Amino acid sequence: MTQLLTVSGSPSATSRGNALARLVGTQLTGEGHHVDHLSVRDLPADALLHADFGDPAIRASQDAVAGADGLVIVTPVYKASFSGALKAWLDLLPQAALDGKTVLPLATSGSLAHALALDYALRPVLQALGARHVVQSHLVTDTQITVQPDGTVRLHESAVERLDAAVEAFSAALPYVSAAA
Repeated sequence: MTQLLTVSGSPSATSRGNALARLVGTQLTGEGHHVDHLSVRDLPADALLHADFGDPAIRASQDAVAGADGLVIVTPVYKASFSGALKAWLDLLPQAALDGKTVLPLATSGSLAHALALDYALRPVLQALGARHVVQSHLVTDTQITVQPDGTVRLHESAVERLDAAVEAFSAALPYVSAAA
């Protein structure tokens, strides 16, 4: 069974990004993968900001990455870049933390104009960490995703097909990476 990790880089517990990470995680679980979830906002702020590599929660997050065959990284786009919370966490990963792994970058944003933030800001960081394959990123706008009061997530039909295609490409890349690693 393929071990996957969804990572939410949103600083908000009720964000669309957290909801998107959970939705994709559920979809991947339905495809037979084992999926764990990490929310960067749950890590100790002092450890993130002071680069405390010895903090037990930081070490546990590093272990979760090490044990995963693939990662789905979801971030809100703020000021044309991925979240600072996510960047702080990525900076605490070992240099080759993503070596041999498949990564699917996803984002939420108020506008499709921010889609390039994934390719020009996040992708280089993921590749610097050794990701073998970063599949085509995908952005869901705030108008395309709704989180209901009971926590269920609704995607506008215009977003479903493209998100499904991104998840399918990610799933298809997993056996290649696992076999090549």
